Amino acid sequence: MIYLDYAATHPMTPAALAAYAEAAALPGNPASVHAAGQAAREKLEEGRARIAAALGVDPRTLTLNSGGTEGDNHVLLGVAQGWEDRHGRPGHLVTTQTEHSAVLAPARALALRGWDVTFLVPDREGRYSPAQLAEVLREDTALASIHHANNELGTVQDTPALAAVVAARGIPYHTDAVQAPGVLPVNLPDWGVTFATFSAHKWGGPRGVGVLYVRRGADLPPVTLGGGQEGGLRPGTQNTAGVYAAGVALTEAEAAREATFAHLREVQTAFMDGVRDIPDLTFNHPAAGSPKVVSLTLEGADGEALLMNLDMLGISASAGSACSAGTMQPSHVLTAIGLTEAQARASLRFSFGAATTREEVTQAAAGLRQAAEWVRG
Repeated sequence: MIYLDYAATHPMTPAALAAYAEAAALPGNPASVHAAGQAAREKLEEGRARIAAALGVDPRTLTLNSGGTEGDNHVLLGVAQGWEDRHGRPGHLVTTQTEHSAVLAPARALALRGWDVTFLVPDREGRYSPAQLAEVLREDTALASIHHANNELGTVQDTPALAAVVAARGIPYHTDAVQAPGVLPVNLPDWGVTFATFSAHKWGGPRGVGVLYVRRGADLPPVTLGGGQEGGLRPGTQNTAGVYAAGVALTEAEAAREATFAHLREVQTAFMDGVRDIPDLTFNHPAAGSPKVVSLTLEGADGEALLMNLDMLGISASAGSACSAGTMQPSHVLTAIGLTEAQARASLRFSFGAATTREEVTQAAAGLRQAAEWVRG
């Protein structure tokens, strides 16, 4: 099998698998005071510390959770609850048309309960400008939430510049940054964000593990109650093995990040060179975006049929976000940047990892050519 769906999930690395097994063998609950519990606590906190070091923050600013979706929901719904508690009424939220559904779903839920939500319109490459953001901020804006790197296009936003516009007005800023670690540089203090969300399975850690960064002094009420773990922000017994494995995987990914970036750019270019002469094929991703992603459209072809044929050839790709797979709906990201619904349905995403080889992308390019001939034929 040729796996080219790293933007959906990165397979666990051997180091992460070994770390997971090591920590999973410990019998204790990290909240227990006996020796077994404290041994588990040490592994948990080592994992948190490793993640914090890679992100450039104090470990105490990281809340452990199940991943980016939970973190995004926590920020939007928690900030909204805090605003309503203080002001006694709904406020204003700013986000974008190209967010992951993990942000769009709670944003739409807030709109249904009376919040005014502004969805910024992207340019043709999926970008948003500081001036565009500044224009929509209001006295009652409670939060701005704009992703860092887009999961379908690889477009990278100027997060420090966007966050600075919002900070100047005293408004918190959130970014979904799950696609960045291990590929793009991340330094949260330099970014100037209030909140940021991450998922371990995007960098080679286990699925179901994530972290939410909350800047010191920021107001974020919990959205679930009980237990008291994670300072009350996210109750529930912590996933010791998952967090420790996530930390080991991120340490490894960050140490190799610059080499990984160069390798990804090489295989991205090789794949594009291998498919660019397929008739009626166009690329959607920006040239200066993340090297992890290739988004393309094959006019007149059915994207689902293309994926099925690629799968029969042993090639794993995607029609867009894994969370919306199987919905039969055109990608909201692609229609937001100007593609028609028919073009969006004829589009595929190929995404690469450090383990992707030149031989694999050459074979995948030939496979796409064959799949296109079958579907169009």
